[in-house]
Amino acid sequence: MRTDRGNRKAAMLIVVATCSAIGVACAERVKDLASVGGVRSNQLVGYGLVVGLDGTGDQTTQAPFTAQSIKNMLARFGVSVPPGATAQPKNVAAVIVQAELPAFAKRGQTLDVTISSIGNAGSLRGGALLMTPLRGADGEVYAVAQGNLVVGGFGASGRDGSRIAVNVPSAGRIPGGASVEREVPSDFADTPYLSLDLRSPDFTTALRLAEGINQLLGPDTAEPIDAVSVRVVAPKELNRRIAYLSMLEQLEITPADAPARVIVNSRTGTVVMSSKVRVLPAAVAHGSMSVTITERTEVSQPLPLSNGTTVSVPRTDIELKTSDARMFKFDAGVTLDTIVDAVNRVGAAPGDLVAILEALKQAGALRAELIVI
Repeated sequence: MRTDRGNRKAAMLIVVATCSAIGVACAERVKDLASVGGVRSNQLVGYGLVVGLDGTGDQTTQAPFTAQSIKNMLARFGVSVPPGATAQPKNVAAVIVQAELPAFAKRGQTLDVTISSIGNAGSLRGGALLMTPLRGADGEVYAVAQGNLVVGGFGASGRDGSRIAVNVPSAGRIPGGASVEREVPSDFADTPYLSLDLRSPDFTTALRLAEGINQLLGPDTAEPIDAVSVRVVAPKELNRRIAYLSMLEQLEITPADAPARVIVNSRTGTVVMSSKVRVLPAAVAHGSMSVTITERTEVSQPLPLSNGTTVSVPRTDIELKTSDARMFKFDAGVTLDTIVDAVNRVGAAPGDLVAILEALKQAGALRAELIVI
């Protein structure tokens, strides 16, 4: 990354280099490339109340569900609220509680939970979550959450309506705040086969994974199913199956090269390019234009003895500046280093680089997938 005399930032390129680009065979463990099919986490969600807030809870006139939840909770404890009574406790907030139930989680294990306000509470700092059941997609309760919140944000407001906030005070966490109450059934020990699912789908990597397993354990042990899954014969006994998977996780294979891809962050101007990016012969002209508009007010004085009045007259100056257009040429099959050097040599800004890449793509000269996020 370089800076020209005009203090304009040049395009920032983060180069993702693959092992083949530097000529070194880079093997990775199966544990880092794939996961066991069916062995996954499950999402849990629940609705609850946070109490003990310092006047920063929900305003129940705008969040009536909070008042209804308070009445329902008090009724379960034998406290009846008179009909027509309106609860206005500013130290209570209605929240959504989220957690992730890992695979093979057992009863009594604890989970971290995230709490987010769904009303108009200003802050959850200092609050405590009341016992909240957490349900899975099937509607069953798998965990129960409760405890004091840890809030990383801070907010303060004045009577005149001014307000300042650091981070997000309306959300927090409870480390280990949920206890598992139900286990998720798994067919891990029942199937005659195990599936190794690649985290990044690729036919070449799937083939190499199957070949590596067959070389280690014998032919016909593993078979690639598609770009994601490799089916592996597994022992029937549970203890042998676990030892079998432990051995497979430590196996090292060389994954396939990453596809030619250019990822552009349109908000920050960051561009990530893989080492396999190539272009066809193309000529690119780069130039920039800036427009400066200056507003000022002039005073117009009347002539002597004219009985006129002094008035203010607006004046606008518009200045247009253009820099010298620069053209550079890409030959056929140039490498990533050539592209980076050419772009930095003309001092292209991040926005200019994005325009250059999009133009090359439209012209059919960019041999890579262009992704704008």
